[in-house]
Amino acid sequence: MSASESSTRGSATRLFLPDFCQGPAVLAIVLIAELVAIIFAIARQALHENFWIDLASSSLFLLWVGLICAAVLCRIRLWLQRLPAARAAMIAIGLLVATVGIVSEVVYQIGSAWGPGNLESSRLYPNAHVNFLLRNIAVGFIVSALALRYFYVSAEWKRSIEMEALARIRALQARIRPHFLFNSMNTIAALTRTNPRSAEQAVEDLADLFRASLAEADTMIMLREELDIARTHQRIEQLRLDSRLRVEWHLDDLPLNTMVPSLIVQPLLENAVYHGIEMLPAGGVVTITGCRKERNVEIEVRNPIPAQSGYDEREGNRMALENIRQRLELAWPGRAHIETRQTEGEFSARLVFPYADGQEGK
Repeated sequence: MSASESSTRGSATRLFLPDFCQGPAVLAIVLIAELVAIIFAIARQALHENFWIDLASSSLFLLWVGLICAAVLCRIRLWLQRLPAARAAMIAIGLLVATVGIVSEVVYQIGSAWGPGNLESSRLYPNAHVNFLLRNIAVGFIVSALALRYFYVSAEWKRSIEMEALARIRALQARIRPHFLFNSMNTIAALTRTNPRSAEQAVEDLADLFRASLAEADTMIMLREELDIARTHQRIEQLRLDSRLRVEWHLDDLPLNTMVPSLIVQPLLENAVYHGIEMLPAGGVVTITGCRKERNVEIEVRNPIPAQSGYDEREGNRMALENIRQRLELAWPGRAHIETRQTEGEFSARLVFPYADGQEGK
């Protein structure tokens, strides 16, 4: 995904109105309309004898008003998001009030056409034309203004939470581990005398890693690219640890075209090497497995650890896990997580996130 595409996607989410084309938003409107109809029917019992007819007429009217207003907002949302928030709010309120007025007029005309002498018509439809229209328009204006104000405050609150989380992620991302840089530079310095070609490749790999670490924290890339970054890290560490480091990749069932936040697999491999393999005199094997389970993708990194407790509480390991956890939450709020498990002699970290097919991979 290019930077322009990421920017476009980010700007598309700045409108404070929810997406009324989606089922959950429509269901919420139906439930709210029915709740308001019940409240109105209960409040008017002192004036009306038949509760159920009053509830039915109010429900029918409010449902039609709510669904038509949702359809209007669904159609104009893409246009409104290109306007300033204040102007978009005024236009949305005007269209909603006009919609309420039109629906009210249609309802009154249907009642009039049914016949003023019809008993059922007098129960279901209004008789006072002007009062009915003005009352509904006034209520529509108040409800629309309050609803849009609520949507705006809610959207700003969510945006502030996301920006705060993004700032924390960027702060963690900026803290490049000095041990990795120093070790890599020492390895490259040694290779320049014995194997210049490998030293040149190591410099290129190190540049690729730093380029990835300096990318925007909320950048989404294809899983194939993320795994390439992890393999680049492995090549650098392999030059330093040689046969002490062995990495087994079991990713045959992994959908490589899914979109993921950058740097969610590579830090797990780096942790496995620095906090696990490097501390064992004989080294060990890092096992990376991945698969797709229904709508989710799972990636697990396992590595041997020294015979000591508190491995997952070490500062560097904890920072990396928290970084990844926040990245997943920023990308898929409430739908992605990281699980860690420590047994005797082994530590594992498992990523679980939704499958999101990348257009570039088709």
